[in-house]
Amino acid sequence: MKASLQLKLGQSLTMTPQLQQAIRLLQLSSMELETEIQDALDSNMMLELDDDHSSQNNEDSADNSSPTELEGRDDLGEISPEPHASETETGLNQDNIPSDLPVDSVWEDIYDGNTSYSKPLASSDYNGFENQDTEDKSLADHLLWQLNLTQTSESDHAIATAIIDALDDDGYLTCTLEEILASIGDEQDEEIEMDEVEAVLRLVQSMEPAGVAARDLQECLSLQLAQFDAKTKWLSAARELVDSYLHLLGGHDYTRLLRQMKLSREDLQEVVLFIQSLNPRPGNQIQESRIEYIVPDVYVKKEKGAWKVELNAENMPRLRINSGYASMIKRADSSDDNNSLKSHLQEARWFIKSLQSRSETLLRVATAIVERQRAFLDYGEEAMKPLVLHDIAESLGLHESTISRVTTRKYMHTPCGIFELKYFFSSHVGTDLGGTCSSTAIRALIKKLVLAEKTEKPLSDSKIAKILADQGINVARRTVAKYREAMHIPPSNERKRLI
Repeated sequence: MKASLQLKLGQSLTMTPQLQQAIRLLQLSSMELETEIQDALDSNMMLELDDDHSSQNNEDSADNSSPTELEGRDDLGEISPEPHASETETGLNQDNIPSDLPVDSVWEDIYDGNTSYSKPLASSDYNGFENQDTEDKSLADHLLWQLNLTQTSESDHAIATAIIDALDDDGYLTCTLEEILASIGDEQDEEIEMDEVEAVLRLVQSMEPAGVAARDLQECLSLQLAQFDAKTKWLSAARELVDSYLHLLGGHDYTRLLRQMKLSREDLQEVVLFIQSLNPRPGNQIQESRIEYIVPDVYVKKEKGAWKVELNAENMPRLRINSGYASMIKRADSSDDNNSLKSHLQEARWFIKSLQSRSETLLRVATAIVERQRAFLDYGEEAMKPLVLHDIAESLGLHESTISRVTTRKYMHTPCGIFELKYFFSSHVGTDLGGTCSSTAIRALIKKLVLAEKTEKPLSDSKIAKILADQGINVARRTVAKYREAMHIPPSNERKRLI
């Protein structure tokens, strides 16, 4: 084949850098967006915070968030875009800065800032380092700390360290004593016997939390019962149950328990409640996970019978163009410095416009969701209506992928609680009347039925499906089981109780 040149006409869809930036900002969470804005401020000299508006957040919150009032309308009104931030601001007057700044004085004499943390710092009850601990505590660290306070020989310390390293997050020993002995036998000069390993195991088991280093649930509960005073009521019966009949308690076979332990129904109930007060996972009370706070992106509240939707103004800092650097740009200058200023100015304008587009899209989507889920806000989960991404996308004239991005990791603060925007979307199930019922409402009904059931005879999945069918909701037994497992509700045989 010979090489040849051909001229073809065609059309192709390309994503501009501006569109790529807008899409990327749209899918970021509030915390990620805050980091992105800070990075933009650090890298772009033309961007700066609009501090003139920061002290008036309470007065301008209604204007910044563009609240939308819902009064039962079928159509969604046009949402006016937020006015662009001013790109020309008065610069700092250099004549106002004194030549000699005070240095031999306290901070309050030269600084009178209206910051949000100035008042709590003045309070005697405020502890600024209360939640600043960056190191997570672990069960191993807690046990090693107790071990270091205990006088032990070098070999016993090595055995105890090996036992602590073999514990899982729940505090249970994950390997046998023979394996521990084999792992440390070559490291010690003197020969270690199994009796010494068992003695060190009892030493570790005597540490806090009670029940740690147990090899099974029975030993864990026995170790915790050993911590109680001998005069504790129901202690002897609890020990007997744990030592001999724990398998019957796990299988909820209360009839055999009553016969084997020769107790009345009321007494057996007291013994079971006493055992249930113990912790089957003692290691969990030492493991501490970092608290993650959710900052809502949208606020929904009811005023004068109408639901109002507004953005959280604190999540969106106001940005503007730095007038000082912008005034340095010369139109006819094509130097590298001038071109760099022009590039930074254009990127800053794109970034501010992308942020405004993100806010407008988020507000429109949240308004459309509230319009369709007004019954949920008024009556709770059982009134949740079926909703899919296509419904919102069709009503707003947007693509489903845009709706998916804007509802991911975005949260709405409602009188019913804080929910992710994805929570309001659910599949539907048909009813006898030809309507539909959302899966969220069905989950709420199942949970309500389980809470109201008799503990002596809990409802089976088939019985729950029949009750829902009597209410006009056609749900199969396997669907009930799937929803029940999703809500972490155990099956009926595990929900059975004495009373």
